[in-house]
Amino acid sequence: MTTPRILAFSGSARRESYNQRLVECAARVAENAGAEVTVINLGELPLPLMNQDLEREQGQPENAAKLKALMAGHDAFLIASPEYNSSLTPLLKNALDWASRKTADESALIAYEGKIATLVSASPGKLGGVRGLPHLRQVLNNLGVLVLPGQASVSGASRAFDGAGELVNEQDIVRVDAVVSALVETVRTLR
Repeated sequence: MTTPRILAFSGSARRESYNQRLVECAARVAENAGAEVTVINLGELPLPLMNQDLEREQGQPENAAKLKALMAGHDAFLIASPEYNSSLTPLLKNALDWASRKTADESALIAYEGKIATLVSASPGKLGGVRGLPHLRQVLNNLGVLVLPGQASVSGASRAFDGAGELVNEQDIVRVDAVVSALVETVRTLR
C-alpha cells in the first residue's frame, strides 16, 4: 500500500494565523491516518506579485521554483484558506499562480497534474471562512486538481484552539477528521 504524500499549507502569513494552526492540526490528523505530511508556511516563501514582464526579464523566482517542486512532489494538498472579502487571500492566489507557470523543461501544470485536495478554513466570525472556499475550489479545479466535495470550516477561531494548537470543540474535531481522513483514503484508493 502506497503512503499518501500530502503538502499542507495555509493562505495566511500572519504570525498567529488561525488557518496555519488549523492546517497544522489537520496535518496531524493526516499523519495519524497514515499519510506522510509536509507542512509549509507560504509566508516563508515570499514571492513578488505574478508579473509576466518580471518573469520574462528575471525568470521564475527561486521561491516559486521551490513551491512548484514541493507541490509536484506530493500526491495531494491540504489547504486552509482564510476568507478575505468573501474570497481567497492574495498570498494564496499569487502562490498558486506562480506554481502554474511553465518553465522550459516542464509542463505548465506539473504542480497540479493528478493532484487531489481538501479545503478547510477558520475565521473568528460565525461562518468560519466558508464563503472563500468556493473561489479557491474554482481556481484549483481550473488547474486540474480534483478537489474533494467535503470541506470543514471552524467558526469562532479565536477560541477554537487550546494552548497546544489542538481544536477544542468536538464538532470541529469531527468535521476536520472526516474531511482529512477522506483525503488520505482517496489518495490511497487512486494511487
